[in-house]
Amino acid sequence: MLDEVKELVSKCLQARDMAYCPYSRFPVGAAILTADGAIITGCNVENASYGLTVCAERTAIQRAVVEGYTQFTAIAVTCDIKDRFVGPCGACRQVLMEFGSDWIVYLTKPDGSYKETSLLELLPLAFSPAHLAKN
Repeated sequence: MLDEVKELVSKCLQARDMAYCPYSRFPVGAAILTADGAIITGCNVENASYGLTVCAERTAIQRAVVEGYTQFTAIAVTCDIKDRFVGPCGACRQVLMEFGSDWIVYLTKPDGSYKETSLLELLPLAFSPAHLAKN
């Protein structure tokens, strides 16, 4: 498992380097581990119309779905902030929840150090697809 985490962290750092962020200059990278063991990456892609910007986590999810994956076990996310761990934005947390609540989340610093947490810890009392089934 440790090698798998190291690879996931390494891939999210590589994805961050591909970010298209000419406006914020805030590159973000993400790497998702599928239930089958594949790693799918994403980076933030900004747009002059700021609301059309897509975060790294959502880019990775969209790429994974296009490739046929909908079951995930973990995600590593990183940005350029060196002095603390930074988590996904609220919108990305909600998008991750669409695909289950049992995610391990690795908050990763630029030097590769990481903090392990969970999606449920980052998004307590979350709204999920299960809520729609109760209507």
